[in-house]
Amino acid sequence: MSKRFTSYNELLKEKQQLEVLLQAQKQVIRYDVDEIKLKLQPLKEGLEFLKKITTKDKTSLLLDLGSDIAINTLVKNFILSKAGWLTRIVVPFFLKNYSSHFIAEQKDKWLEKLRSWLGHKNGKDHHDEEEENRQGSDKSTDEG
Repeated sequence: MSKRFTSYNELLKEKQQLEVLLQAQKQVIRYDVDEIKLKLQPLKEGLEFLKKITTKDKTSLLLDLGSDIAINTLVKNFILSKAGWLTRIVVPFFLKNYSSHFIAEQKDKWLEKLRSWLGHKNGKDHHDEEEENRQGSDKSTDEG
């Protein structure tokens, strides 16, 4: 691998060729890493799901408490009422953990939907909005 260079130009040419080779190898490595990430995506999603059913998200405690009560009432007392004791303990545990993550992810969307149902927009009553619209239309007729 040791080459003898007879001129400075040969050395520069070799350096340029090595830099081109280095860039090509970097691109190959990037491509390989992207392929590995793509192939490991199902495993990553599986581990995320496993994490969601084994740990509880503690960011929205009131919503979690409500879902825990609902899960205990529906699942434990009705759906699994004739199941074995282990199933009656394990299934609600996993459901409570998963629902805490699901609620944390969907919380903003649900709160926005609740605000729209109540008729509030940006903290104002629907009545206040109508009055502002009426006042705005009165001003436009006065000017015209």
